[in-house]
Amino acid sequence: MRRLIIDTDPGVDDAFAIALACASPEVDLLAVTTVAGNIGIEHTTRNALNILALCGREDVPVAAGAHRPFSRPVRGDDAHGNDGLGGHAYAIPASTAVVDKRDAVTLLKDMLEASDEPVTIVAIGPLTNIALLLAAHPSVKAKIDRLVVMGGGIEGGNITPSAEFNVWVDPEAARRVLVEEDVPVTLVPVDITMRCAVGDPWLNELATTPVGRELVAMTPHYRAFYLEEVGRDDFVMHDAIAVAEAIEPGVLRTTQLRLEVDCTDGPGSGATIADRRKPASPGERVVDVALDADVEALTGTILSRLRGRSD
Repeated sequence: MRRLIIDTDPGVDDAFAIALACASPEVDLLAVTTVAGNIGIEHTTRNALNILALCGREDVPVAAGAHRPFSRPVRGDDAHGNDGLGGHAYAIPASTAVVDKRDAVTLLKDMLEASDEPVTIVAIGPLTNIALLLAAHPSVKAKIDRLVVMGGGIEGGNITPSAEFNVWVDPEAARRVLVEEDVPVTLVPVDITMRCAVGDPWLNELATTPVGRELVAMTPHYRAFYLEEVGRDDFVMHDAIAVAEAIEPGVLRTTQLRLEVDCTDGPGSGATIADRRKPASPGERVVDVALDADVEALTGTILSRLRGRSD
């Protein structure tokens, strides 16, 4: 079994990511922790509970984390609607589970310390919780198999021309995780997730299942936002691509890169900058950046898993 913890800010694509983890029999989903990002922490936490309930996994503990970035004003966008799930948050049944009494960082620490096997953390929101965990509890790093991070854009962003949303929300946290720490990281940037967008045929097939029908019902507002902002009428399931890599390491093809994060307040704020001028020196911090994949096979596998099939 592959032990996973998902740190998330649900979010439409986060909902697909959580559902993918729940639909994968080889995954032991230990916990879900929430962070403010796509919407405020109250909404992201409620959405996480309800998505898990939709997937029949109310047993998975959920803990609320950071309600704001390290040092930035709270920033967001309208991609996910005012409820985080494209106006569909109150159409899915409410979970009967309650939020864990521990904060997200404490739950992460406790889960890692208690695990007798390494744990993969899939961070698909701003990296505030993860940066706080690594700063406050460095001893748990030995229990982290790797971080799979959805974030950044090597050739440009999605929230600004230079920045991807998760990094843009809290660039100081992203810099801590991607530049200053030594935990193994696989970064899944928008360069690859945008290539994995799917259209109506894929969504229509997913909607033939009960869970799939609810997931697809969350997408129209999100798709309309992307159509207006970047001219794409597809569904871009950013976070599910990161979870797919966490479940099946190597499904994305990676390149080792030295990274920097722009923490200024200028037009490049939140940009993820790759230094490709020369190979990294021994011991120098590098990150495995996913830049390629067999897109058709990957999106087909995600669809099959979400529909409960093994093919």
